[in-house]
Amino acid sequence: MAILVDRAIWRWRGRRWAHLVSDSGYAELHAFADRLELRREWFQGDHYDVPEAVRAEAVRLGAVAVGSRELVVRLRDAGLRKPHRDQHLPAEGPAA
Repeated sequence: MAILVDRAIWRWRGRRWAHLVSDSGYAELHAFADRLELRREWFQGDHYDVPEAVRAEAVRLGAVAVGSRELVVRLRDAGLRKPHRDQHLPAEGPAA
């Protein structure tokens, strides 16, 4: 099981964003997010949105870079995918 991050392709507020997830559970995801200094209120139901610089740090800390489709498949296969509810927009996120 792993922390996964897709490519930063989602544009919002002049930056590109990626999705950070865990395919083993939210506890693992929140613990990893704490290492990245992400605030819990930025959690989007089944993922964190992270800008490019934070994505790079996540990979440096051990997150596995995957494509967006693989990320969704692995999240769904783990039973952790929440129903889509316009989750593609990042919350007010961390400064890069």
